[in-house]
Amino acid sequence: MKITAIEAIPYTIPYRRPLKFASGEVTEADHVLIRVHTDAGITGVSDTPPRPYTYGETQGSIISVVKDVFAPQMIGMDPFAREAARSIMGRTLNNATAKGSVDIALWDIVGQALETPVFRLLGGFTDRLRVSHMLGFKEAAALVDEAQQMRDRYGITAFKLKVGRTPTSLDMGAARALREALGEGAELYLDANRGWSASEAGAVLAEAAELGMQFLEEPNDAAEHLGRRWLTSRSPIPIAADESAPDLASAARELVTSGADLVAVKTARTGFTESSRIVGLAEGLGVELYLGNQIDTQVGTAASVAFGAAFEATSRRAAELSNFLDMADDLMADPLQIVEGHVRAREAPGVGNSVDADKLAHYRTD
Repeated sequence: MKITAIEAIPYTIPYRRPLKFASGEVTEADHVLIRVHTDAGITGVSDTPPRPYTYGETQGSIISVVKDVFAPQMIGMDPFAREAARSIMGRTLNNATAKGSVDIALWDIVGQALETPVFRLLGGFTDRLRVSHMLGFKEAAALVDEAQQMRDRYGITAFKLKVGRTPTSLDMGAARALREALGEGAELYLDANRGWSASEAGAVLAEAAELGMQFLEEPNDAAEHLGRRWLTSRSPIPIAADESAPDLASAARELVTSGADLVAVKTARTGFTESSRIVGLAEGLGVELYLGNQIDTQVGTAASVAFGAAFEATSRRAAELSNFLDMADDLMADPLQIVEGHVRAREAPGVGNSVDADKLAHYRTD
């Protein structure tokens, strides 16, 4: 089997309401669908979320690097040669989500060719994941209302609260309101998206611990090395690395230099191959992991579930899998379901993505 073509298709689907956080605001999914074709008639599919304010990638840059740099070197390759593909893409700096998406599409081909779900090929630890829902900037009452709706309708009891505003009292007031409304049974944690300084983050750590926040993600810019390590060494709750650990090397740096106590895995930026290495790194260091969200579509979310269900380490904590609910529509022909707070991994061969051709034709922008 050989790769015959690689497509990078831009499309746009609006969100029902904006998601606001410290490093930006998302009003629509301006994503890129990747399709890797083979001479066996098998096509691997994945989704790529540009995040210019986080990784510097745009729809245009993803399309360009996939079509002009990766595809010419990969056409004619065996799609099973994932390490060779990783080496080829690794010669190009940055472009994290473009590389991750091509890797996922290759795994999708492998699973289809072997007639096996990818979550079983990767490890098959479980067939479902608990769901955590991400809450953006809103007034406290609106946040409580959204969380209660997610709990009552979908059975979700874990929530990430976006913080990082100044004054910090806005954020901690929202955290307190959520704890009081949802009770001690709710799992709550914070994500400042680098929005605070080290001193601002330090001022809220005691209150965060008192409210039972599980951890604080990206409290300040990790480039403020001394400030981040001052926070981590003094924090009563764990500090998590996300944007500061977008690949294996940076995850290793943050963990071994005490820049973080746990690390987020996002398949959209590290695919399945590099993500599995991050899992191994964390297990070797005795560090916990959790699955983050790139404000993924259902296509991207299905990939996250496939990876997260494969490993014990990524299935211990609730995974951020629900934000596709904020989209006005989706490309998935067979929609994902959140039932009793869980999403099941697809039992179909490959990742289990099924793109609706009519919807893709409607939303594509090329």
